[in-house]
Amino acid sequence: MIQDMPKKIIIISAGLTFLAFILMIVSLGYEAFKSRRMVEESHKAKLSPQPGLVAPKQDFSAYKTIRGADGNEMVLIPAGPFIMGGGEGSEFDEMPQHNVYVSAFYMDKYEVTNENYQRFIRGTQYHSQTIPFFQDDVSLLFGPKQPAVGVSWDDALTYCKWSEKRLPTEAEWEKAARGEDGRVWPWGNSFGSGNANILGDEDGYKYTAPVGSFESGRSPYGLYDMAGNVSEWVSDWWEQSSYKTAVFKDPKGPEAGRDHVYRGGSWNDADSGVRTAKRYAAKPHRTDAILGFRCAKDGT
Repeated sequence: MIQDMPKKIIIISAGLTFLAFILMIVSLGYEAFKSRRMVEESHKAKLSPQPGLVAPKQDFSAYKTIRGADGNEMVLIPAGPFIMGGGEGSEFDEMPQHNVYVSAFYMDKYEVTNENYQRFIRGTQYHSQTIPFFQDDVSLLFGPKQPAVGVSWDDALTYCKWSEKRLPTEAEWEKAARGEDGRVWPWGNSFGSGNANILGDEDGYKYTAPVGSFESGRSPYGLYDMAGNVSEWVSDWWEQSSYKTAVFKDPKGPEAGRDHVYRGGSWNDADSGVRTAKRYAAKPHRTDAILGFRCAKDGT
């Protein structure tokens, strides 16, 4: 009888250990279930747009348009001053907010698409787009009407030259995005919902959207996707304090640097990252899934 005691103790201990293991699994499962429910409830809340936040439809017919050599529609941005940079509380490189005069110029109405870029490649035997790192099937980014990504600053510049255009200056880009009244986003001073393709699936797109998908998010001159979808290369070199010494008329940024500016934010940025004053910078050779471009040319 005494000899049987250790065996019983072992069996009881094993049973208790197994029971504790089962309870731990049940507890973890319950916590995971609660976590999923919290995420689902949060997601549902985000999917419920607040009324009246979509920007009202506007008439942009007053602005002259032309066709570029690549067939893309371009809008004439009129000459005149505008407010450039962020106001109080903005990031350091967005300040000081200042007045800038920009001469008339044309800007592509839409971001350059994969369809456009492939036509350029076929016509010039230029190298293909390159995306070194992407978490999903890269083909999801290469629909014909989606914006061209995997394009370096040099690639964007080469395309613009091929199409008898150029990259916009940073000042031109910002004026085309915000107009003359210093608005925070292209459509106004409230972000709202349904105006841009940004971080998250609530706007209907996990990654890039076909250009021109957000009618209510157009800029004061009728340009599409100046906030979100893909960030856009501009011609300027980046310098953190360049606004402190910027000239009033047609500034072109520093004469040299290590990084070039890109603007507008992308499908991978939150609402604060797609503000009209927000500045980004990257090495000229950088290519990835968030960076695209549009072209400009001198106006008449």
